[in-house]
Amino acid sequence: MTKIFKQLGRHWAACLAVVALLIVQAYCDLSLPDYTSKIVDTGIQQGGIESPVPDTVRSATLQALELLMSEDDAALADEAYSDPDADGVRTLKPDADTAALENAFTTPDVVLYMAAAKNAATAAGTTDTVAPTAYDLDAVATQLAAASQAPGAREMLQSQLTDGLAQLDETVADSLSSQAMLLVALEYDAQGIAHDVQMSYLLRTGGQMLALTLLMVAVAVAVGFIASRVSAAIGRDLRRDVFRTVVGYSNAEIEKFSTASLITRTTNDIQQVQFVCVILLRMVAYAPILGIGGIMHVASGNTGLEWIIFVAVAALLALIAVLMNVAMPKFKQMQVLVDRLNLVSREILTGIMPIRAFSREAFEEKRFDRANTDLMKTQLFTNRTMVAMMPFMTLIMNGTSLLIVWFGGKAMDLGNMQVGEMIAFITYTMQIVMSFLMLSMVAVMLPRAGVAADRIDEVIKTTSTIHDPAAPKALPADGTHGVVAFHDVSFRYPGSDEDALEHISFTARPGETTAIIGSTGCGKSTLLNLIPRFYDVTEGSVTIDGVDVRDMTQAQLHDELGYVPQKGVLFSGTITSNLKFGGDHITDADAEQAAEIAQATEFISAKPEGFDSPIAQGGSNVSGGQKQRLSIARAIAKHPQIYLFDDSFSALDYKTDVALRRALKAKTDNATVIIVAQRISTVLHANQILVLDEGRLVGKGTHAQLMESCPAYQEIARSQLSQKELNLQKEGE
Repeated sequence: MTKIFKQLGRHWAACLAVVALLIVQAYCDLSLPDYTSKIVDTGIQQGGIESPVPDTVRSATLQALELLMSEDDAALADEAYSDPDADGVRTLKPDADTAALENAFTTPDVVLYMAAAKNAATAAGTTDTVAPTAYDLDAVATQLAAASQAPGAREMLQSQLTDGLAQLDETVADSLSSQAMLLVALEYDAQGIAHDVQMSYLLRTGGQMLALTLLMVAVAVAVGFIASRVSAAIGRDLRRDVFRTVVGYSNAEIEKFSTASLITRTTNDIQQVQFVCVILLRMVAYAPILGIGGIMHVASGNTGLEWIIFVAVAALLALIAVLMNVAMPKFKQMQVLVDRLNLVSREILTGIMPIRAFSREAFEEKRFDRANTDLMKTQLFTNRTMVAMMPFMTLIMNGTSLLIVWFGGKAMDLGNMQVGEMIAFITYTMQIVMSFLMLSMVAVMLPRAGVAADRIDEVIKTTSTIHDPAAPKALPADGTHGVVAFHDVSFRYPGSDEDALEHISFTARPGETTAIIGSTGCGKSTLLNLIPRFYDVTEGSVTIDGVDVRDMTQAQLHDELGYVPQKGVLFSGTITSNLKFGGDHITDADAEQAAEIAQATEFISAKPEGFDSPIAQGGSNVSGGQKQRLSIARAIAKHPQIYLFDDSFSALDYKTDVALRRALKAKTDNATVIIVAQRISTVLHANQILVLDEGRLVGKGTHAQLMESCPAYQEIARSQLSQKELNLQKEGE
């Protein structure tokens, strides 16, 4: 996990921007339930009336309300409104003390409304509650105005009102205060503006909700954009780091990881890290902000239902703990199984021809099916576990909603909660639960991504055993160039108990051809691979012009070499691009000359596009001999000082082999040529032949010298050449 956060830390500015945007998004998300509550409670149930203080009031109604107020409150109310207009309507002044007015108006509003309702019931001849009309309000106002004319009537009315309110408990008082808006609605209805007031409130509040929603959408898009760019940049950087590291690996590191595993780590593992980085920025960073904000909103209310949230969160955490303990080990196995499937697939696809030749299709299908089935079973287990989690999550969320509705309904029955408040509480609860749900989903994804990050980091932190020296030495500026010398060289593969080469010493000089021959597995290619430092010697040293190859930079060393591998490797592109692979300094003339020396001109000219003919991936559209000749031409075009041919003539027919070596001899008069070969005919005219047997140098000299002194060479020669070719006479002649 720390490795994933380390990658995110490289883009700290973008991550801070994402967090800031998520705070804005959470603010919008958490504000919307409040607006929903306002629309339901205030906009619909209260007709858009937010305060017990009417914005406009008729003079008769205001006088009736003032009779129910104390003298100070009545004076404050009278001062807060403008003079009556032509219709007798007074308007609330903009600078009025609204808070003080609300305290003054609440009780008179309730009393006046209840009086109007009683008047409506009396007129209807019933004792049930009847919704009053503007007529009832005017009738009560007239009655109060007439009664107030009697001496001491106002004081008596205030005393009765005070005594009556003192006898009410707090719950009933709160219930009555919520009815204060009903008087304002009745007054607006009397003025004929009730519908306009309600629509104005709904449009204003709805517009604010729409603005917040649009802002939230814009912020979410921006977060997604930034998170995608950050994750893509992380994937790009990881691929670059992995590729740069792997390109510098020696054969030992490549064999340690395997090609299939390196491909999986570069593709699938990095994709896992990319995906989880997006999730971290978009979900993990958002979940706690949303959850904490939801808890703060719930705590600021007075619903008494907070315990339901704690029950839901506890049940959710218990479920997550169980599922993670069950599924987590399987997530860690999945990457290993993906590696195995990639390995089997790669082996089958690259070896399809031998598989068909040996009729092993059925066997390989079973092998692939086994690897595929193992991965499928693991994925099925983890997916089923995750799928099983969803019904339980749904049960918890629906059960939470049911508890809120049940206990919220009781609270509404007691007058402690309104419908909009309950809707907002349900929304906040779902947001809190969803926050924990998001964190739980990410907690399941993180272990797999953590394993992938560890595998990537293992590649990046594995340093090559072959590295440039701190203080490299340069080749001598004067004198003969290209003298390759082995000084008592021994080599052992990493992890091996025995030496592959033992005490090898020889010198290969410019203008001469040094050939290496021996039975299969005797160490010929291994010896050649020590020169370009594909491996480093275990004991002794390899020098070029007296400088140890380990004291040179690899770039400097490889500039001196023209290497042709045992297996010809071509790259997708054209023939020209492959021949110029040695560097930008190679001209078209150099490429054409190299192709002519390598006896490749004939088949190149036969192609419609000539040197611009395409080469498929791996050189699959050319034959083995053509591939080998192009590989040889690629080395020749570089004009190196030292040529290394690792059994590079094996796919050539005898005629082409002779013509190529003759042309090569003329080209490499001043260069050092070292050839690994299986055929005596290839090395017959070499200036120096090295004979290897089980990693030891058992013969060194020309063909004639070795035929006299080296039994191992004689055995190889007699197995490949006739007596006539060896200038031997048959017995009895």
